[in-house]
Amino acid sequence: MINLENLCRHFEVGNQVVRALDEVDLVINKKEYVSIMGVSGSGKSTLLNILGLLDTPTSGDYVLSGINTSKMNDDEMAHIRSTKIGFVFQSFHLIPRLTAAENVEMPMVLSGLNPKERQEKVDNALARVSLTDRSDHRPEQLSGGQRQRVAIARSIVMEPDVLLADEPTGNLDSSSSKEIIKLIEELNQGGLTLVVVTHDKDLGRRSNRLIELLDGKIINDNQN
Repeated sequence: MINLENLCRHFEVGNQVVRALDEVDLVINKKEYVSIMGVSGSGKSTLLNILGLLDTPTSGDYVLSGINTSKMNDDEMAHIRSTKIGFVFQSFHLIPRLTAAENVEMPMVLSGLNPKERQEKVDNALARVSLTDRSDHRPEQLSGGQRQRVAIARSIVMEPDVLLADEPTGNLDSSSSKEIIKLIEELNQGGLTLVVVTHDKDLGRRSNRLIELLDGKIINDNQN
């Protein structure tokens, strides 16, 4: 599913070169549930951005589902992002003026799917996150947990191969956090490859596999 070989991401800061990722080798298999942890500045966010094709490596290869993304142009990467990768962020990133259903529909609008197909997929995605009865509510009319459920529905509506979650419970209370964790784990059990970046040690220990980063390198890779 995911194969990183000798992956590096370097940034120039003044006269210095910061090695955010330094010769990372990593394989994540289909349907795995992986958590990525590390202190601030360890390279977690950089790694997630590269996995999500939001950033490109300085060197090395990133192969996703047999496709070497390191050799793609911007349009090709955008197509892979929209069809094979789902994103869940700490801050939800919902459009305030749109309803829950319209927010979920947005990736399909951008991809040019016809309205009839979009409606069916929206209904299915909202049903999977138990929000059918909130489809016509705007974000300010929803709780934090419900907003994150909308964000998850939007992330899976295109039926991606992998779900990348960046601190998915970071803005939620403990009760809502438990609901969101249960939901994304159920999606993984249904066949979706799940990669979670988190500072929460309890969440990290729930995954089948825990990867720890330090100074841009993998220092631990253990089965939980």
